[in-house]
Formats: sequence, structure tokens, C-alpha cells
Amino acid sequence: MLGLVATAGGQAQTAAPVCVPAQLDTSARLPATTLTVTPAPGARDAMPQTQISLLGAAPKQIHAISVTGSLSGAHRGHLARYSQGDGESFIPAQGFVAGETVTVTGAVGRPAHRFAYSFIVAEADPIARLPESGEPHGKPGTVLHFRSAPAITPAALTVTKTSAQARRDGDIFIAAYPGPGTMGPAIFDPAGALVWFHPLPRNTFATDVRVQRYGSKPVLTWWQGSISHHGFGYGEGEIYSDSYRHLATVRAGDGLAEDLHELTLTANGSALISAWKPIYCDLAAVGGHARSAVYDAVFQEIDIKTGLVRYEWDSLEHVPLSASYMPVTSASIAWPYDWFHLNSVEPAADGALLVSSRATWAVYDIDAATGTVRWQVGGRTPTEHSLTPLFAWQHDAQPLGPDLFSVFNNGGPPSTFEHSSGTVVRVDPGTQSASVAATVAIPTPIFAQTQGDLQRLADGSWWIGWGDVNESSQVSAGGTQLFEAHTPAGSESYRSFRFQWNATPAGAPRLALARTRGGPLRAYVSWNGATSVAAWRLESGRIASSLHPSGPRADSTGFETQLPVARGADYVAAQALAANGRVLARTNVVLAP
Repeated sequence: MLGLVATAGGQAQTAAPVCVPAQLDTSARLPATTLTVTPAPGARDAMPQTQISLLGAAPKQIHAISVTGSLSGAHRGHLARYSQGDGESFIPAQGFVAGETVTVTGAVGRPAHRFAYSFIVAEADPIARLPESGEPHGKPGTVLHFRSAPAITPAALTVTKTSAQARRDGDIFIAAYPGPGTMGPAIFDPAGALVWFHPLPRNTFATDVRVQRYGSKPVLTWWQGSISHHGFGYGEGEIYSDSYRHLATVRAGDGLAEDLHELTLTANGSALISAWKPIYCDLAAVGGHARSAVYDAVFQEIDIKTGLVRYEWDSLEHVPLSASYMPVTSASIAWPYDWFHLNSVEPAADGALLVSSRATWAVYDIDAATGTVRWQVGGRTPTEHSLTPLFAWQHDAQPLGPDLFSVFNNGGPPSTFEHSSGTVVRVDPGTQSASVAATVAIPTPIFAQTQGDLQRLADGSWWIGWGDVNESSQVSAGGTQLFEAHTPAGSESYRSFRFQWNATPAGAPRLALARTRGGPLRAYVSWNGATSVAAWRLESGRIASSLHPSGPRADSTGFETQLPVARGADYVAAQALAANGRVLARTNVVLAP
């Protein structure tokens, strides 16, 4: 409930909750120390379940930590170290109380430098979750089916344009929803044949499936969970090896759930994720209701090994509510004001963090040590100016080099540009200006109202995921369209990507036998996720423990390959072969019907 305050007449009335700090864009680094702290000093948007993150000093240098709430009193707890060795979090034994001021004191270094700061705990808006539903059924041809893997039923990917260059640029990584077919992360080859699929339970969505590095090895990552009609997700991030073994799950901290918009692994073993924090907020100053609610869009840096929050950046602490292009008049307790809509955060080569805010039409360069905004391109009050808007309602800000970044420019709604495109922006700090360095588009314009991404490939071409439009495209550096593919009508994908991918599944290949009507017995073989199978060879015999190769080898024909079974075979198995004929794996032995 909203907090109550006493009036002069002795009656209680609902207080208008303040959610923004007295001063915006202050540093999260404590003066005269190396510590960056979360919640930030002066913040008014901390969650009751927050931990106290102390980042930037070896744990043995941090001591004498005391945490006291103005209503809840002194808090017991314990210190938990980050696996990187550069800080720790104080984990309270009990949560804080909404509306109270929490004071943190302690010391850092030898000799000790004492510090003290405080923050205010917000009152969370317990909005009802309104999950979207999947649509598993589809028209014939829109959903893939395999005899050897009946549980694998993803939406089909249809390639309508290709080229020799596009065929060399790796596999396609995509997670289509809300159907048709089962939802889950998928990989397709350049011809549109399925390589790998990870089916998820009904009404569990996946987004942002891609290749990253965890430690020194390539891994698959994606987000999965439920998607609310409010426009964000409740879920977690998954990390799988190149043998499709589960390595880690990334979850948000401080009482939040991981949002669908970002899961970026860093070189130090942490993950940058997005989260939505609905809290009560007085919006009268920007034309809304005094007793309303807002989404405090945040990103967190999570220590993957420990699950601890190393750092949290809150949009309400750094950007004014007045910067938003979203109308505020319809905001309410049930539908908080989605004023910022953070949809990407990426580390730049200089150590800064690049953040995209769809609702402010701006990209922010964030000082990772302090959380303050170094520069801003786009929006109502940019630090790097341009004569005209460079993008609007954008997604996926990606650093490309010094003073150069790209975005997927949605352009609406409401429509600000005639169509969506990729936009490359050059920043000139010397003149405090920004300009369009390149525009990536296709001959037939597409207007993608939501979602989308732009990826620069190794050969200089560009990959475009069109978000809520069920298309993906590739465009050469010179502007020639090289590739086009689509998932079934009615489906969409938050992002899609291309990567080179080599994988050998930990599980065994699958074999199914079926007799066609009036015809011979046939074998159907598949190995979900394998990338090096060139051919298959059957084994058969009268005794399960004594099988011998039977019939010619058959070239692999995609996810599933058919082979004729020799007459008189009682037991059948299949070998997966590499291009040089080496046996990669063998299926289980199956009794012939």
C-alpha cells in the first residue's frame, strides 16, 4: 500500500511517494575511496530485499560494516565475496522496510578510511503479472516435425534470398514466439535447416539466443521466462557449453527478476542483465498522477559464480523523468509509467558502458566506476548534438570502436521515421556533435514497431533482426541485400544473430524406425545440435550385441536423414560419420517392428 501520513486534523491520508533523488546523476563511488556502492548514496528506489554491494577493493580491505534502518533498526547479516576478488556484498538477514532511511557505515583500507552514506527504501508496486500465452499450433509447413525427435517442434525458418557470401557467414540464432510450434532457442544453418533446438515448457518464452564467451570458451546464452503484457520479462539467463551442457543460470538480485532485454557476459566472469523495478512514485511534476507508479529500469552486474550483485544502475537516479517521450497521462498503479525502457547495455573498449533507452530516444555512455553519464546522443537534452533526430524508439546500442556505435532504429511508434533501419552514429567529443556515419536498409522498407537488432559481421556486412516483423536480413557493406529469411506469420523474435558455430552434443544421436504404407522399413536419424555430421551409416543384425554395417552410407540431409533398412534386420543402430569417415557417435540399438 501507499504510505500514510498524519494531517493537521488528525486524519491519515495517502502520501505522494517520492522516487527520484534530491540530485540526479551523482556518483556511486564513495569520496576518497575506491568503493562503488549499491544502492547509491541518496537513492530513493532501493528494494526492501536489496543487498549492500561494495565493489572496488579486496575483501580483506573492507571491514567494520554496519547497516541500520531508521524503522527496522540495526541489521544482522554476513559479507559474501565476489569471485573476482574485488569486493563483497553485505547480505542482510532480514529485509528493509519501505519508506525507511538505511545508513551504511564502515571502513576501507589499511590504515582505515571510514565512510558513511544512506539511501531510502522504495515501496514496491505489486502489479499483477499478465503473462502472454504461446500459440503452439500452426498451419501445415509452419512447424517442423521429426520422427527421430518428436519433442522437437520449432517454428520453421524459410530462406527467400541468399548468396555465396551469406552462406559463408555462419548459422542463424533465433528464438521465435509466441508460436506456431514449441518455443525455445534455436539454431538454423544458412539454408534454413534446423541445427539445434531446446524446447521449453508451454508459455515459457526465450529471447536473445547467441554465442558469447564464458572464461576462454564459446558458449550459448539466452534468456527464458514469462513475458508480461506490460512489456518486460520475468525470468533468468542460461549459459550452455558447446556440447549443450548446462553451465550456469544467471538470476537478478535485490528482489528483482531478470528481464528479457539483456544478457551480456563480460570478460571478468560477470553478466550484465536488465530488470524492471515497479515502484510507487509521484508523477505530478511531469503531468501524471501524484499517487502513481513508475518502472525504474535498471541493469545489474551479476557475479555468475556466486549470484551476487556487484553493481546496479538505476535509471531514476541518473535521467530526469521529463526526458521521456512516453505519454504519462495513462500511467497508474496497475500500469506503471514505462518512461525509460532500457533495452541494451554493452561494455565498450574503454571500459564504459553503452546503454540504450527506447522511451527517451537516447544512448548513454556510462562511467562504469561512478555510474554517471559521460555523454548522451539523442533525446531531449543531448550532450552530443545533431541538427535532426538520428534515431527514435531504438534498440540494441552496440559500440563499434572509439566514438562509434550502432543502433537498430525502430523509428516508431508513433512514427518518426518512414521505416526502420540500422543506424551507425559517430560521436565527436571535441565539437560535442553526433552524426550518422552509415544507414543500413533493404530495398523493400520494413517498419518494425518493437524489438530488433543490428549486428556487424566479420566480413563487414550487417545482419538485421526485424523484431516484431518476422524477418531477418543481411546487407553487404556496400548496401546490397545478401540474405532474407522469415519465421511463420504471426511470430516475432526479440533479436536474431549470425555466428560461426561448431558443436558436438553430449547426448547420443536418435534413431526411429517406421514402415511406409506398403513400403520397406526406413530409419530416421538425427543428432540435435551436431555440426560436423557429414553422413550416416546403418548397422543391423539378428542379435543386438552383434551388429554390422549394412547398406551404403547416406549423406546428411539436414536435421533428420532417412535411410533404407536392410531386409531381415531384427536390430538396427546408426553411426554418425565425419567427412573423413570417422565414427563420431552411435545411436541406441532399436528392435525392428
